[in-house]
Amino acid sequence: MFHLSLQSADHVRRYSITAAPLGWEVKLEEDRQVRRNDLYLDWHRVERAMALFEREVLQLTANGWHLTTDVSQ
Repeated sequence: MFHLSLQSADHVRRYSITAAPLGWEVKLEEDRQVRRNDLYLDWHRVERAMALFEREVLQLTANGWHLTTDVSQ
């Protein structure tokens, strides 16, 4: 549904939102460590999380981070 990976030097951030059996899983990984892993039942919370991810990605790309092709997903 929503998968995005960014890289800067040897740092990687992975953002994902996927459908789960009871709702949607919202996940953020930084350098292979899970920083956020939430399960939402309410679509409006998913929309807010996606907007937050999009703003963060815009800020990171403005600071030199690059979109990557993530083959591990």
